[in-house]
Amino acid sequence: MLQIFSSKNISEFIAPRAGETKLGECVQTILNPKKIVEELENSSATYVILGVPEDIGVRMNYGNPGAHTAFIPALKALLNTQQNQFINGNEILILGYLDILDEVINFDSSQRKEGDLLVKKIDEVLSKWVKIIISSNKTPIIIGGGHNNSYGNIKGVSEAKKEKINVINLDAHTDLRNVEERHSGNGFSYAIKHGFLDRYFMFGLHENYTPQYIFDFIHADINLEYTMYEEIEIYKTTTFESELQRASNFINKNAYGIEVDLDAVQYFPSSAMSPSGFSPEQARRFVYALSKNNNARYLHICEGAPAITNDKNATTQVGKFISYLITDFIKGKSI
Repeated sequence: MLQIFSSKNISEFIAPRAGETKLGECVQTILNPKKIVEELENSSATYVILGVPEDIGVRMNYGNPGAHTAFIPALKALLNTQQNQFINGNEILILGYLDILDEVINFDSSQRKEGDLLVKKIDEVLSKWVKIIISSNKTPIIIGGGHNNSYGNIKGVSEAKKEKINVINLDAHTDLRNVEERHSGNGFSYAIKHGFLDRYFMFGLHENYTPQYIFDFIHADINLEYTMYEEIEIYKTTTFESELQRASNFINKNAYGIEVDLDAVQYFPSSAMSPSGFSPEQARRFVYALSKNNNARYLHICEGAPAITNDKNATTQVGKFISYLITDFIKGKSI
């Protein structure tokens, strides 16, 4: 299921220019597909890029399809980023992507049992590779895909470290829906149930889209905490920076993951695009600030869906913004 990117594959994405060096001209790749684990362990790279181009979990959660269309534009934008004094492509290994596009294309969201099994299959494969990357002393950067993949990320890191981990999630939604069929709305519920997730901070929840039963669930568990978008941007009872610090203090004493659901960004083409949300600059600030702690173990960017718009520029813009988040993460961790 893992489709490896070769150096030849990478070169096809790069637009070289005389006198300049692009990240794609310097990134590492796997040379022998039969020795992936060995090459990961021996690689001098620090960061490993893995794509999960699917929207099955999103459609199982009654969201808009299209989340499978963000990875390639994001990769192309990243590879064409300038290599300069601020970032070094040699630190990045482009692993590849989970090849489930046939299942995505042929999936009928009315087939609930099939969808449940497909998402659980993705869970197992993704968690396996995240575990391998972490065990190789590398930092995975996972580009989705739906937010159902949070579970595979958390499971993989937790199993590699043999302990529960913490997570902070920039999101308009908790994704703590009932443990039922697997979908993009219950990745964190499953991670809690199966003993992989310890502390979980939800940053920027929207009042209008959080059920009361979930608030009740959060309030009953001291390991769950949140801040509301309205408190920061509408009521002005607190500030973005103070909540960022409070959130960091809640999760940063142990290994943690950074989750970014792009539906939290205003008017961003995503499976749940919203006219109200954080600015792109705030999302970048969120990733950069939280990446600076040594306990930050992975970055997951999900729910970007350029295919939902009719704007010809949407694909390029989604890819470029995701690449900004990736480089912000790398730069933050390099400090």
